[in-house]
Amino acid sequence: MARSDAAARTLLTQFGIDEAPIDPWLIAEKLGVLVVPQDMPDDVSGMLMRRGDEQVIGVNQKHHKNRQRFTVAHELGHLKLHRGRPLILDTDTRVNFRDTVSSMATDREEMEANRFAAALLAPEAMVRRAAREAEFRTAKQLVPLMAKHFDMSEMAMNYRLINLGIIADPTLAP
Repeated sequence: MARSDAAARTLLTQFGIDEAPIDPWLIAEKLGVLVVPQDMPDDVSGMLMRRGDEQVIGVNQKHHKNRQRFTVAHELGHLKLHRGRPLILDTDTRVNFRDTVSSMATDREEMEANRFAAALLAPEAMVRRAAREAEFRTAKQLVPLMAKHFDMSEMAMNYRLINLGIIADPTLAP
């Protein structure tokens, strides 16, 4: 998984991004990737389509803005880390879908893209600094503060803080 973290750090460094919240739409634009909000089935968060030098991220416009941000970052992870899966069309196009199956993170590429998205939206150094500076007494208080600071859902931030070893699972706390 270090590959996902390194790829996210490289992008942030490449574009001189060192403050939260991170704007995945801006990063996509700087990479020449078109992000298109679309009506999609509820169980599909987004997709990445690549054809030659053209890349398009479709994002479910019905989803909450924080979920859309994570989806765009997730698809950027596929762009930077994975070749993509072929889709049978009249053209040579490769597509990655982010759906309920990918959200369960049972596929290696989906786990890597999820980790990339978390590292892009909440870079470890920024998270550690923000956690040191935050005023809180319990993990249950820290999670919403950090989620707001990084424009992420509380669930995504909870996982990020747990994965970085900053908190134990606050749902288990009294």
